[in-house]
Amino acid sequence: MSELPDTPHINPGGAPIAQTVLMPGDPLRARFIAETYLDDVVQFNAVRNMLGFTGTWKGQEVSVMGSGMGIPSISIYAHELIHVYGAQRLIRVGSCGAMQPDLDLYEIIVAQGACTDSRFLAQFNLPGTFAPLASWKLLKAVTDEAESQGVDVHVGNILSSDIFYNADDTAISRWASMGVLGVEMESAGLYAVAAAAGVEALGLFTVSDNIVTGRATSASERETAFTRMMELALPLSAL
Repeated sequence: MSELPDTPHINPGGAPIAQTVLMPGDPLRARFIAETYLDDVVQFNAVRNMLGFTGTWKGQEVSVMGSGMGIPSISIYAHELIHVYGAQRLIRVGSCGAMQPDLDLYEIIVAQGACTDSRFLAQFNLPGTFAPLASWKLLKAVTDEAESQGVDVHVGNILSSDIFYNADDTAISRWASMGVLGVEMESAGLYAVAAAAGVEALGLFTVSDNIVTGRATSASERETAFTRMMELALPLSAL
């Protein structure tokens, strides 16, 4: 097998990249996932400290790589992973802010769809509004896995926002009034890049804070404590 090429953002240095790639936003969380869950781990990227690792989980090859924050960042890595390195399944594993008062800390949201306030989708020049959706195969597989593990998950719409500190203090409540479950910053771009390439994508989120009630976890808890989500995501590497 020939050595994988370098891109401006990923330099494998001879290390493999799996067809299934888990993508947390934080590269330190990528390292934590690799060290905690994977066997025979090799590092395939450190460019800009965006760490990437490949290993095995129950004999299945799987990679994990940080995506950075926001749609522009994740779309760069997703594009290169798909078009240069042959990734077929990109699974975002991250934290989100709950937008509904009944969602507690550490509950899991599965993003069936991803609303957005970003202009990223305009590049596709479609004659209407594209609805970024998860892969049905991955969505069904993860909900089946959750049922088999006895884990309750919330399946629905999320918001992928370009804005963390919003000058419009009514924005969240207006999205929430449409039933949107939580807010993060990447999945709409990931879903669109995957759709354009004909590959699969899914977003899984652990509630790290509730915007309505004000409850929140610490930064260290967000990095290391989302084990239930990982136990749902890793079996998808066997599909």
